[in-house]
Amino acid sequence: MAATGKLEVEVHVKSHADKFWATIKDSATIFPKAFPQDYKSIEILEGDGKSVGSVRHTTYGDGSPIVKTSKERIDTLDDAKKTLSYTVIEGDLLMYFKLFKAHMSLEPKGDGTLVKWWCEYEKASHEVPDPDVIKEFALKNFHEVDAYIQKA
Repeated sequence: MAATGKLEVEVHVKSHADKFWATIKDSATIFPKAFPQDYKSIEILEGDGKSVGSVRHTTYGDGSPIVKTSKERIDTLDDAKKTLSYTVIEGDLLMYFKLFKAHMSLEPKGDGTLVKWWCEYEKASHEVPDPDVIKEFALKNFHEVDAYIQKA
């Protein structure tokens, strides 16, 4: 039986929760332009890319060391609570993981926002290392989004 696990990232950013949430929801448009080193393109295949059931295909840039493509389906999204979850349904990540499901929540905190991101995974085999590189990529990404919002 393959190993299962969970990774968690928490970061406090300067941006207001509403602005951070709006940027995350519009990531298909914003991320490839603002962070071309990380995202070459994000194509919406089904839905509007901002609601439950939407499917999008991401082609990652050189800033993503392992994963070059990923197809994700939005499973839950709550604008009022600023939460979402998505499942990777195709792509490079599934060579290493049978299951990869991620979640995000934003909580106003002081003048900024507490960003929480976590993923549940099931390794394809015991030889697959824990996805710490994905955790590092997510953390870097949240800091980049914050800096982008601060400059806007």
